[in-house]
Amino acid sequence: MRAAADQISIYLPIILMGLMALGTYWLARNTPALEAAEPARPATHDPDYFMRGFSVKTFDAAGRLKSELFGTEARHYPDNDTLEIDQPRIRSFDVRGDLTVANAKRALSNGDGSEVQLIGDAVVTRQAVATAGAATGPSLEFHGEFLHAFFNTERVRSHKPVVLTRGADRFTADSLEYDNVERVMELRGRVHGLLVPQARR
Repeated sequence: MRAAADQISIYLPIILMGLMALGTYWLARNTPALEAAEPARPATHDPDYFMRGFSVKTFDAAGRLKSELFGTEARHYPDNDTLEIDQPRIRSFDVRGDLTVANAKRALSNGDGSEVQLIGDAVVTRQAVATAGAATGPSLEFHGEFLHAFFNTERVRSHKPVVLTRGADRFTADSLEYDNVERVMELRGRVHGLLVPQARR
């Protein structure tokens, strides 16, 4: 018995190593293969969140109200970071504090709200403003089925027919480019204007 035990103890390390090799082989064969990582899916033009009956305000660095957006419903699209808004109404203040109001049936805004496309019965109104050493300027109102408003640069443009009302004066055109900072307006296409003389004081 003792001799047999000595013989077994001599071969025991080899037996154990063989068993471990068999166990490793068995594990390697029965371990499921790792699945390949799924490639990143391209963003689709599907909304990732909704807002209903909402109001969003933005403020400048000094805490002054810069803009306010109202709408009945909005849908955010992550693929191009745009916001589609139903029945939008926008109030925007420039650096001088002058107010511009815009509304339409529908709007498409970029991520920070500085650029808004107004679609369907679009109206952009710049309130009457007072300039230093001069009389208060008349209000300015744009009407059209499509108006593209750039609030940071104070521009309005459209490639579709527009009606412009400045005080009592009225203009129509096939397209429009307006720069409120430079006070320059470019009307293109079939342009018609009605200038009402100011009453003498």
